[in-house]
Amino acid sequence: MITVGIVVILVCLTGWAVKQIMQKSQNGGGCCGTHEGAVKRISALDRKKGNYPYRVELSIGGMTCDNCAARVENALNALPDTWAKVDIGENKAEVLLKSKPDETTLREAVRKAGYVVMNINTNSIPG
Repeated sequence: MITVGIVVILVCLTGWAVKQIMQKSQNGGGCCGTHEGAVKRISALDRKKGNYPYRVELSIGGMTCDNCAARVENALNALPDTWAKVDIGENKAEVLLKSKPDETTLREAVRKAGYVVMNINTNSIPG
C-alpha cells in the first residue's frame, strides 16, 4: 500500500514537472520566473546622437536575461530627452541625455523597473 502511494506521488510530481517545462518552452519563460514572451523594446523618439550632449554609464544589478535588459532600457527611454541602450553582457546601460543628468531620476527609473543602479559613471559628461 505504501509503495502504491509513493508511485502515485512520483507520477504526480513528474506530470507537474513536464507541464512546467512545456509552459516555459511555449511561453518564453526564463530566468526571471515569468512566463511571458519577449519584452518589446521602446526606443527614444529622437535618434540623432548629436542632440544628446550628456552621457552617463550605469552599472545595473539584477539583470539576468534579454527581457531584464529590455525592461531597464524601456524605463530609461520613457524619461524625457533620454536615449538608453542596455548591454546585458556587461550589465551596463549607456544613457544619452539632452540635459544634465539627475542621478536620482535615473536610479528611480531603474528601481521601478525592478533593478538597482550599482554605480553611475559621469566621467563622460561635458564640463
